[in-house]
Amino acid sequence: MTINKIANGSQLTVALEGRLDTTTAPQLDDELKTALDGITKLDFDLANLEYISSAGLRVLLSAQKVMNKQGEMVVKNANEEIKEIFEVTGFVDILTIE
Repeated sequence: MTINKIANGSQLTVALEGRLDTTTAPQLDDELKTALDGITKLDFDLANLEYISSAGLRVLLSAQKVMNKQGEMVVKNANEEIKEIFEVTGFVDILTIE
């Protein structure tokens, strides 16, 4: 998986490419732990994400909890397969998905 971070002041866009699964979720989690300080708007661009597992969902949930305290988080450009995973797991009610 490739993680591209684009910071613009207090806004951070994280573009994910590949598969967010048990193997790659810890890498994203580690990157977010240091990247969210001072961020008030977090965007996840999932245009090039092929797959997300429960481990990946946990990382998104963890990021959402942090952002609930300091700003907002939006998930963008998810493909139909990933949107379906969000629906089945109830994440459509937890995350802001555009």
